Parts: sequence; structure tokens; C-alpha cells
Amino acid sequence: MKMHINFKLITTGLLVSSFYMANAQQKAKPEDTEVWDPIPKVVAPGKSTLDAPSDAIVLFDGKNLNEWVTTEDRNKPAEWTVSGGILTVKKSAGNIETKRSFKNYQLHIEWRIPANISGTGQGRGNSGIFLASIGKGDAGYELQVLDSYNNKTYVNGMAGSIYKQFVPLANPARKPGEWQSYDVMWSAPEFNSDGSLQTPAKVTVLFNGVLVQNNTILKGPTLYIGAPSYQQHGAAPIKLQAHGDPSEPISYRNIWIREL
Repeated sequence: MKMHINFKLITTGLLVSSFYMANAQQKAKPEDTEVWDPIPKVVAPGKSTLDAPSDAIVLFDGKNLNEWVTTEDRNKPAEWTVSGGILTVKKSAGNIETKRSFKNYQLHIEWRIPANISGTGQGRGNSGIFLASIGKGDAGYELQVLDSYNNKTYVNGMAGSIYKQFVPLANPARKPGEWQSYDVMWSAPEFNSDGSLQTPAKVTVLFNGVLVQNNTILKGPTLYIGAPSYQQHGAAPIKLQAHGDPSEPISYRNIWIREL
């Protein structure tokens, strides 16, 4: 069977369609695509990009550990050392975590490897920031803290890595003795009513102002051995790890968070 195509009819149809589209565009106004509400809330920025904005929760202001507890016993106050506006790891006191629990947030935290650090690899200034602590010990999702300035180790265990999962996109580490910063945008995982995973956790990390994790989709909580997998949980504290280097402890300062 032969098919006859009426090119004249098609051409006419296209011309008519073009006419109506042009006519519709002429009738449209700039106001048609303007959005006026809801109006975003006013947030006063800090005096510098490192200072807490007006809507932030200050987790450590250099004075006390009122916002922190001991991970192994949440009824026990955190016992790390606070001196001169700086929070220093106390290995014998174990990990510490926030009293409050969070889901989605923006976090700023600064950390310093001691200038007199010794050792190599994972034994050189090791700590960690657990973006969601989901149990005692080292349970949770870990953003690695380590001396990564001329210190060779496995690349998914260097500073800026999501430990044992994702390698940082760059290595902007400063020398030991200099302050470093992480700015983190965290999206917590969501779960269905039956406990199955609905949406995985995602994280973006700026390390000393350099993008090292770009909307990275996590495979699950951190595991030292084996492949990660998700287990249902809700809002969670943020945890700081007392990993090692008892004679050369890591320090933190200027910790604040904005819930999103």
C-alpha cells in the first residue's frame, strides 16, 4: 500500500502553529514569570565567611562543651579539653557528640593537626567528623580528619574523604599547625515505613574553600571492614572521634550549624 504525504497540508499546519505561538508570546508579560512569595527569611551573615550567621546554632564557641555529651553514655557530659578558645581531643574520654539531633543541615567546623605531628599514614593526626552518629563507638557516616599534607595513605582515607567510600576531588590540605576548615551540606537518608531505603544520604563538602565532595551519594554508614549498607534511623547527633595520637591530639574550634 502506497502512502501519499500531503506536504502542503503539513506546511500549512506548521505555519498556523507558528502563528499562534508567536501571538501567545506577544500577549505574555514579564510579570507572568515573576515570583513574589513566600519571601525568604532574613539571615544576617557573620562578619566573615567563617563566622556563624544569625540563624545558626553555635555548637562550640570556645568557652564550654554545653552542647556536647559522651557518646558511650549520653547522660555524661563531654570531657575533652577546652582552653584558649580551642577544643582538644582527649582520647581517654572517648568520642563526643552533640546533645541535639539533626537531619538536613549546613555545618562549619575548623580543625588543626599539631605542628609537631609524627607518624605516617593513618597514624598521623587521625580523627573524624561523623555527620550522623547512629550508635556508640564509630557508628555513623564519617568525614575523615587526617594530616594529608605530604602524608601518603589510601586515598579514600585521606582528609576530605567520606571514609572508605569516596575519594576527595582535590587535596587542599594545609601544613600541620595551621587551621583548616570544612563546610558541609548534609542531606540525611530517608526511609520507608517498612525500614527500606527511600532516599540515600547526600553530602557536599568544601575543604579550605575547595570543593572535595560534590553532592556525593553515600552507600551507607561508614564501615572499617566490608561494604556499607543502610539501616533505618532518624535524626542523629554529630560526633567527633577520639581516634588516636594521644600525645599529639587534634584540636577543633568555631563549630556551628544551620538546620535546613
